[in-house]
Amino acid sequence: MSCQTPTSKCYAQDGHHLIVDLRNGHGLNDPELLVQAFHAIIEACGATLLHHHIHPFSPNGLTGVALLAESHISAHTWPDQGYGAFDVFMCGKSDPWAAIPILKSLYKTDDVTVRALRRSAF
Repeated sequence: MSCQTPTSKCYAQDGHHLIVDLRNGHGLNDPELLVQAFHAIIEACGATLLHHHIHPFSPNGLTGVALLAESHISAHTWPDQGYGAFDVFMCGKSDPWAAIPILKSLYKTDDVTVRALRRSAF
């Protein structure tokens, strides 16, 4: 079941929100790589993409969001520091933990810290 509307049963069920700090990453100024990451994460997590937007900053850095039927993925990058801040928030049967190996692989780092939050109406 996905969170298609606020009135669906999923709305009242648990959501899982991962706060991901990625350090010593490579490719953090590449908007196409971020789009690739969003699509790979969405597929691996079993989520449904509604829309995505990436905004590049000058001289560097990106902010991006993927709006999902199940919630969202967001990213903010600071390439000079090799740092990326990612949020992966999903409800229903989508598995946000599937995002972690994808981020490690695409950004070529194992230096990743994850904080997990349970989000619930109850």
